Amino acid sequence: MTVETDIFTALKALVSSRVYRDIAPANVTTLPRITFQQVGGLGVNFVDPTVPSKKNCRMQINVWHSSRDEATELARQVEDALRAYTALQTTVLGSFVSVYEPDTGLYGTMQDFSFWS
Repeated sequence: MTVETDIFTALKALVSSRVYRDIAPANVTTLPRITFQQVGGLGVNFVDPTVPSKKNCRMQINVWHSSRDEATELARQVEDALRAYTALQTTVLGSFVSVYEPDTGLYGTMQDFSFWS
């Protein structure tokens, strides 16, 4: 499995499978929904030419909802679900940041996580 597949599996029950890489498709208007994208990660380097058996990535997980309270509650559920999904070896890299999209009227959060797989 890829990290992206594991993230989808860990979060899909929270939003009826509306979990998308990068952005939600333009025709998806149902809320709530979750998007995620890779925003870096830690490189693993050895002195010899050994290829690491694990890779690290830093992912930004975004939740989108119709109200601030609902977005905040969903963000908390996302963090709990990712911590519980042991295949990802999740590290929370900080609390979420609240966002508002004036063009769509959506409330959201952004939070970074580190995953080893």
